[in-house]
Amino acid sequence: MPVKIVQATESAYPYPLLIKQLLLTPLATAADQEITYQGEVRYTYRTLRERIGRLANGLAGLGIEAGQTVAVMDWDSHRYLEAFFAVPMMGAILQTVNVRLSPEQILYTLNHARADVLMVNSEFFPILAEIAGQLESVRTFILISDEAALPAPPVPMANDYEALLAASMPDYDFPDFDENAQATTFYTTGTTGNPKGVYFSHRQLVLHTLAVATALGGATGQGRLHREDVYMPLTPMFHVHAWGFPYIATMLGLKQVYPGRYQPDMICRLVAQEKVSFSHCVPTILHMVLSHALAKETDFNGWKLIIGGSAMPEAMAAAAFKRGIDLFTGYGMSETCPVLTLAHLDSEQLKKTPEEQAVIRAKTGRPLPLVDLRIVDARMGDVAHDGKATGEVVVRSPWLTLGYLKAPEASEALWAGGYLHTADIGNIDPAGYLKVTDRIKDVIKTGGEWTSSLQLEDIIAKHEAVSEVAVIGVPDDKWGERPLALVLLKPEQVGQISEHAVRNYAAHAIEAAGVSRYGVLLQVRFVKTLVKTSVGKMNKRLMRADPDALCL
Repeated sequence: MPVKIVQATESAYPYPLLIKQLLLTPLATAADQEITYQGEVRYTYRTLRERIGRLANGLAGLGIEAGQTVAVMDWDSHRYLEAFFAVPMMGAILQTVNVRLSPEQILYTLNHARADVLMVNSEFFPILAEIAGQLESVRTFILISDEAALPAPPVPMANDYEALLAASMPDYDFPDFDENAQATTFYTTGTTGNPKGVYFSHRQLVLHTLAVATALGGATGQGRLHREDVYMPLTPMFHVHAWGFPYIATMLGLKQVYPGRYQPDMICRLVAQEKVSFSHCVPTILHMVLSHALAKETDFNGWKLIIGGSAMPEAMAAAAFKRGIDLFTGYGMSETCPVLTLAHLDSEQLKKTPEEQAVIRAKTGRPLPLVDLRIVDARMGDVAHDGKATGEVVVRSPWLTLGYLKAPEASEALWAGGYLHTADIGNIDPAGYLKVTDRIKDVIKTGGEWTSSLQLEDIIAKHEAVSEVAVIGVPDDKWGERPLALVLLKPEQVGQISEHAVRNYAAHAIEAAGVSRYGVLLQVRFVKTLVKTSVGKMNKRLMRADPDALCL
């Protein structure tokens, strides 16, 4: 029989899921809560709403209309937070520009997205000077700066950001419109070819905000986000909306701390000074912070920290735990808005030793509400949830990108079979925890068997001399491929330990862990650096291309 559709009365408000609705609760319950930039600029949520209105009026005065694109090149700041709201609330599209891409790639993304306005921090004037003559659609530039003395801009600026706000009225009547209207766009990190554009609607961003807040608020205690937390992003706001957490923090009315460019001394100072209690980052950022001299005297107790973007070594989880950091994994990707899973521990698991907990904290986690996550074989059949059987991670949820911008063939491949394909390989254990064991493109085929590079990295990272490690597959006449560990030593260990010693340690640990027997074919080379993407992930494609160039 046909499904009955409930009809609304003529006067009922249909309540579209728009980003502007996320401001209702904080303005009603936390209007005097504080937002700070680097501990120097401070204002309240009441002022945030006024500045959002001023920015919208200023952009409207420059001719921005619904459907047009406003691009931003800035570090993590209160200005970026204002743009997160003002631009999509007008019905325009916010493009968050990855400032760590090459100038050629930045130019490509601005032209491909057909950006109309570019708000640009003066620190990026050299990049702007290089690309300005080739910009196809940007017609208006707005200056962003923290400095009083500025270099001459390479192009005429329509206005300064603060001057634009000061000259604009705080009241803006943000309209209702279709919740499926595009709100944001940004581009993947572009490790192969040109970056791909992904896009999200108001409805998707609101549902992602609600689901992540529900999952974090439903935790028994470990990793729980609540109204008295102090939030600071350590994932760039240009990358997947800083994993969506500025929207979550704003909806909950949290105190928010924006650090600007990620500098370990600034991060340590803000954690201590502002009592930061909730953040998120990739492993390399945490490694950078904890390796800084100031970290030794910084109290990190009570700091809840979600690690994502790359696999978290168990050794890192155990070491952070000993510093008082509640470290746990989250999982997602640019195409998924991004959060899909969180590795929360239940009460019984919290009774385990730090080393035992680290095994769980380093897993990829359990699905959020509304996430339909599967592990499938090549025919899209489900594999057993026994913690051993592996397959590709595919997923559905209401906040996944519907495709790549202007790339229909790639979009069809992304959604083959009606599920978004992550290109990650993993397993699910009986308790429902996903563990990603590798990227499809990074798994190593040795002697006809698949060997997980992430599992080998986790074993090697536990050696006391190892600072960071990346395992890649290199060609081998006999085995097809052979795992090669590129090891960055701790500074005090350089010259004190041999590659042979690390290889022997790894071979014994690999055998004891029951990893594929081909894992013991591992080679070890010490390197002076490891190549990373623009958002701090290991760039194994480039490392495979010329590993010798990295070696000591």
